[in-house]
Amino acid sequence: MTTIGGEVAPGFEPVREAFAANFAQHGDIGAAVCVYQYGQPVVDLWGGVADPETGRPWTRDTLQLVYSATKGATATAAHMLAQRGALDLDAPVAKYWPEFAANGKADIPVRWLLSHQAGLVALDQPVPLKEALAWHPMAAALAVQRPLWAPGTAHGYHGRTWGWLIGEVIRRVSGRTPGRFFAAEIAASLGLDFFIGLPASERDRVSRMVYRRPDVDLTTMPAESLPEELREQVAAWRDPNSFSNRAYAVTDPAEIDFDSPEVQAVELPASNGIGTARALGRMYAALIGEVDGVRLLTPETLASATREQVGGKDQVMLIPSRFSTGYMLPTKANPMTGPNAFGHTGRGGSLGFADPEHGIAFGYVMNHIIGGPDDVRATSLADAVRRSLV
Repeated sequence: MTTIGGEVAPGFEPVREAFAANFAQHGDIGAAVCVYQYGQPVVDLWGGVADPETGRPWTRDTLQLVYSATKGATATAAHMLAQRGALDLDAPVAKYWPEFAANGKADIPVRWLLSHQAGLVALDQPVPLKEALAWHPMAAALAVQRPLWAPGTAHGYHGRTWGWLIGEVIRRVSGRTPGRFFAAEIAASLGLDFFIGLPASERDRVSRMVYRRPDVDLTTMPAESLPEELREQVAAWRDPNSFSNRAYAVTDPAEIDFDSPEVQAVELPASNGIGTARALGRMYAALIGEVDGVRLLTPETLASATREQVGGKDQVMLIPSRFSTGYMLPTKANPMTGPNAFGHTGRGGSLGFADPEHGIAFGYVMNHIIGGPDDVRATSLADAVRRSLV
């Protein structure tokens, strides 16, 4: 039986039960979950193994790379700049980044970068990985890239390019890289253990990821044997020229080793945030209310930031998705704790969100990368929070 550390406030015991069940039944190896209610922590749990190769246990301060849950942190940085009047989300990107105007992009507003409407999910010519990690070559490639659909007419998840796109805007506006802006303006004010660009001093606290191979490789199955609702997605996975594949092949090689010190040390504001569940929960709590006297966004800014911008079929994921200006919104597959919630998932299961209606903020991080419809870990925890509110 996995040893679980931490505390749960009275009434939130279902979350502890769901967390334990994730280890016993749903594949968790090392993980943590944190829930805030009205600015106060009510759940703070951790358990399991941080490094299966060495047996290092997961402790209170273990850090975990959260993939695209990073996008919620980066979106928050952009909205703080907008709140200060330094960034107009409806102004053309080219106002702040003149080179971006190339190839018919002069009128694309910043808002469309945040809401995945710019049509820049992929590159005609992928950038060598070493150059992409150096930042500027990737920003330059995106500046001259032609949109792959008429901007504003559709949305598709900019899984990797999103970070360089909005990150370059943050850099041009603030004079700081997105990771440094986040560290100074958000993490420092709240005492968050969360980094976009990991300092070498924190490396030994990071958990090692474990990737589960699918039990069945759907791409090798005859089309007629597939469930009808999966056929379009599987056909896209088989097609190297589909948006579903090209969106994750913007570097050469396409695969990135997110466990490597070199990748963890650079800033990839779409995908390499590293932190604790406590940090995710605390950040989202400070978006919807005060946490120890700190509130990140005013109610007016928050309302604008979380208003739905796009919904319906996603051109990359080929399933229904909903986005506000930078945050994911609840769907049937990811209901969070209510229709007014907002946040962001990450590859393999991580999740951070806030639900202003119930005063709830939530963070879940884990090192067993599963993903797909069979991964119920985050949703089971969110369901347990919902039951605790009754």
